[in-house]
Amino acid sequence: MNLENYLPILLFIFVGILVGVAPQVLGRLMAPYRPDSAKTSAYECGFEAFEDARMKFDVRYYLVAILFILFDLEVAFLVPWAVAMRDVGMLGFWAMMIFLAVLTIGLIFEWKKGALDWE
Repeated sequence: MNLENYLPILLFIFVGILVGVAPQVLGRLMAPYRPDSAKTSAYECGFEAFEDARMKFDVRYYLVAILFILFDLEVAFLVPWAVAMRDVGMLGFWAMMIFLAVLTIGLIFEWKKGALDWE
């Protein structure tokens, strides 16, 4: 086994660590450090916290998050399919049409149930 084959991988890892760590170290060394009570206070969304952080959230936040993940994954499957459209042929085309139909039915169901309403 020749270790020269691993040089590009080690170089890539080194550059990745350097790009990730160097800006943080430079910022810590060069930036002014003047903490005050306003900078070190805990806040949420730009205003002071006024309730317990362990309070219950409305379930609609979770529904919207799940819907976002669902349609984000749809795009993650749709882009490679579109790139390889010529290679997958008609079988791949109809398989994706079935996939999109199932997702469309799910979107219509969620819309009718009111999961997208913010009232």
